[in-house]
Amino acid sequence: MTEGAGLRDGDLPDDLPSDLTAAELGMWQAFRNGSVYDLSSGDTVVDDPHGGHPWGDERTVRARIICWLLLDGPPALAGRVPSLKLVGVRISDTMDLAGGTVVPYVEMRGCRFDREIRLPEAHFTTVRLVNCAVPRLEAARVHTEGDLHLPRCRFQGGIRLTDAQIGTDLLLNQAIVYRDRSGRSIAADGISVGQDLQAEMLESHGELSLRGATIGVSLSLRGARLVNPYTRLALNAPQLTVGRTLYLTPAGVGSPLLSGRTPARGTRIQRFACQGGVRLDDGRFGDAVDLERARFTFTDEQELSLRRIQTPELRFLGERPERGGVVLSGARVVNLMDRADAWPGPGLLHMGGFTYENLVPRGPFPLERRLEWVTAATAEYNPEPYERLAAVLRAGGEDEDAREVLLAKQRRRRETLPPAAKLWGYAQDWMVAYGYRPGRAAIWMAVLWAASSVAFTYADHPPLKGGEHPTWNPPLFALDLLLPVIDLGQVGFWQLSGVWQWLAAAMILLGWILATTVATGATRMLRRN
Repeated sequence: MTEGAGLRDGDLPDDLPSDLTAAELGMWQAFRNGSVYDLSSGDTVVDDPHGGHPWGDERTVRARIICWLLLDGPPALAGRVPSLKLVGVRISDTMDLAGGTVVPYVEMRGCRFDREIRLPEAHFTTVRLVNCAVPRLEAARVHTEGDLHLPRCRFQGGIRLTDAQIGTDLLLNQAIVYRDRSGRSIAADGISVGQDLQAEMLESHGELSLRGATIGVSLSLRGARLVNPYTRLALNAPQLTVGRTLYLTPAGVGSPLLSGRTPARGTRIQRFACQGGVRLDDGRFGDAVDLERARFTFTDEQELSLRRIQTPELRFLGERPERGGVVLSGARVVNLMDRADAWPGPGLLHMGGFTYENLVPRGPFPLERRLEWVTAATAEYNPEPYERLAAVLRAGGEDEDAREVLLAKQRRRRETLPPAAKLWGYAQDWMVAYGYRPGRAAIWMAVLWAASSVAFTYADHPPLKGGEHPTWNPPLFALDLLLPVIDLGQVGFWQLSGVWQWLAAAMILLGWILATTVATGATRMLRRN
């Protein structure tokens, strides 16, 4: 029901346009009165702005008259504030406010526009279009002191908000946006939003472009569905700056009170789903990037690109993409929260230069799976992911796991070596695990010493010089052979021949192998400390 729609002769100003229709005349008076002008019929099927039921002249106003009211409208009635509040109105022709300054408050609910809305470089206080049917919104460099609300609207030819400046919030919740001629559904490169950009349960059919955008608080795409089978990217947002958190998470369905928060357990939800590539390269996020339960559908050429992003927390908790890739090259994260089944397989994960300080696994994530994660990220040998993982584990007090990671690194490196070096690597691994298991070296030393001590008991050992030799001691002689640096005064006084000479040479060689590998392990340990 329309407030203040009744007109009396005394209420009509002298400068009232002479060609106003009855619907426009009522809108004119409601504007002066600051009241809602409602032309809906009360039938939800007829009043659906997105339906096919025609709206006649009785609920049609010309866009030119709306522009007249907003740019140079009549003064308000005494004690009232002028504002344009329309419900169930059809607007014919193009509403063109380009470059204009609009002071009155603007709110349109359930309205139908015959042609596009043009607002480039216009200035507003607050604009709210709720559940409206709009062919296209052209609003590059628009400026609002307050909100720009577009929830539940449908845009057949896309939205352009390039370099727009929104004073507080931009709302696109449950909007449906189709692509324009360039393939973009929403072109908002360089947009600046003072507080939140909420696009929960948004349906985007085309590329959602937010290149260089700045969001003061949070960017919420909870429950959004981004579909772009036409070009490579469904979400194109490099150099995006978000003051707090980017949410690519589920949204609660059924209650407006769930907007802007994570739905509680048991709530019916709609996941964030993206069919097409995602590019968030060089983004800066003040609190977190949250991908909990996100679903990505890629082709082989598409990817989730997080190159060089910086955020205190990355919640990599979505579904594993079956195709395409995940790229974290150069990203810097403090806390990496992840699940073992969230990461793609070998060849689909790239983490060169990816740094993180803490691992916060959600659910079981054994070391074997973590090593598979690192291996999947390195198609060719690269020591950096192994060393980063080992450093994080060591910082968390898991020294044994850190040694296992570094041992896996050496084994991976061995596969890239020439045959001779590879053979030497197998020997080091077999005997002392590249020095990461020093206890194994002590066992080998003890076994060799005991066996050789028994063997040298039966050796033929004439002295080199008569009367100038110590007493023959097989255990001490064997130990002198095994220790390459320490002289125990046994070697060099006895003459061995035949098989005993070969045994002594083998003991010396094995002693050097064990000593060098143990020294290498000790050097690594000292360097870490």
